[in-house]
Amino acid sequence: MNRGEAISAAELAAAHTLAVELGAWAIERTRTHPVTAVTTKADPADLVTDLDRSIEQYVREQVRRAFPEHAFVGEEFGGEAVAGRPTWYLDPVDGTTNLANGIPWTAFSLALAVDDRPLVGVVADPWHDALFDAVAGRGARRDGEPLVIGPGGSLTGGVVGSELAGHRAWTGLRELAQSLSTAFCTLRVMGSGTLTLLAPAAGRGIGGIVHRFSPVDHLAAVLVAREAGAAVLGHDGRPTLFPATGGILVAAPEVADELFGLWKDARDRGVTA
Repeated sequence: MNRGEAISAAELAAAHTLAVELGAWAIERTRTHPVTAVTTKADPADLVTDLDRSIEQYVREQVRRAFPEHAFVGEEFGGEAVAGRPTWYLDPVDGTTNLANGIPWTAFSLALAVDDRPLVGVVADPWHDALFDAVAGRGARRDGEPLVIGPGGSLTGGVVGSELAGHRAWTGLRELAQSLSTAFCTLRVMGSGTLTLLAPAAGRGIGGIVHRFSPVDHLAAVLVAREAGAAVLGHDGRPTLFPATGGILVAAPEVADELFGLWKDARDRGVTA
């Protein structure tokens, strides 16, 4: 089979099974393993713990054993995607600053893609003991049960999530908060981009926006959300699950266009402020 086309059905099924198993393992590991070492990476606000590293090491080992020909990109130990080859993307603890400060709002994010086509996504939410998974074209699940966004929805009275650019506000974030408040919608910045983009599918708000897409942090969440029926838009307003540049928006279908308009306007006003 040509690796540039797709992986086989059997290989895809095995990858999905492994990803779900690793997500369940990560829930238990995160909840029971005490954080004993916290260090920094790019700056004093960019934290990493021994748990981040140990989870990534274990997941890499399991994937390597099962799929030695696959590529792997991880938050802590890097790696590179390979054109036409199945590539795994992992963030062992998305929300490390929360974890290091005792805030129970983190996620495990694991996705498999070929080029820009996500095939499998698993998001583990240890603090709610919830496991979300999806296979492209086959729907999404929460703890094995079908996950579908219900009808209806409005920005008014709703919650939209976003995240900082590291520990700083991204250009337009303040303007977005103002626009949402005018629409009687509340902005939340919780500290995990994975959970922010998963939120509409998980029933935790009407939309989520991150200013810069990263497959390591976000690919699993956007696949789960899209398979659950959410709208997923890039910074240009076009549907996408793997934007080459810019940020990404996930929302209930009824509010996606309205929310995108507020996001675009906020970015434009932020640049000229």
